[in-house]
Amino acid sequence: MKNLLNKELKLATSPLAWLFLLFSLMTFIPGYPILLGSFFVCLGLFHSFQNAGEANDILYTALLPVRKADAVKAKYVSVCFFELVAFLLMVIFTVVRMTAMADSPVYGSNVMMNATPLYLAFALVVFALFNLIFLGGFFRTAYKIGKPFIVFIVVTMIIIAVGESIHHIPGLEFFNVPSGERMGIQLAVLAAGAVVYAVVTFLSEKRSEHNFERIDL
Repeated sequence: MKNLLNKELKLATSPLAWLFLLFSLMTFIPGYPILLGSFFVCLGLFHSFQNAGEANDILYTALLPVRKADAVKAKYVSVCFFELVAFLLMVIFTVVRMTAMADSPVYGSNVMMNATPLYLAFALVVFALFNLIFLGGFFRTAYKIGKPFIVFIVVTMIIIAVGESIHHIPGLEFFNVPSGERMGIQLAVLAAGAVVYAVVTFLSEKRSEHNFERIDL
């Protein structure tokens, strides 16, 4: 498994996947749907699958003396690595916004989603959708990436719209207070997002193992 992970990170991963981690900095942008930062991280990962497809990476991996299930796990672990690095950066930037920058006028008058635990929870949901829709869709055929990514885009845009709408609902304005309010509720929402990410990714990975085993490469 260690060798497969090295292959994924050193050979199959596009440089754009590393570069697009910088989109985590969108956490600081006021007046903009900052959840798009998590989408762009996934876009960088999509480019990795494009490059890998052009290099016949899946066929090369299948010819190695490894189990198909391990090949699937390596893909999922490498994707999760990038997602969790991006999430960690978002957490750091969110803490900075909620403390050192909480009194900034641009965030106080921001009609879009502010960086709060709710934002982090929705970022995890976006990553979970990528693992479920795109990765799960890819391993149904081991070569088709266009359709599952388009479906992921559509669903993700809907989720982002929902996230941007929550603090406009009467009684839920506290979700968008720059310094944070009712943190117990917000942290509970974040914990729920983490559970969703873990469960969805685990189930998607197991389903992908099953699908990949049935594919005749």
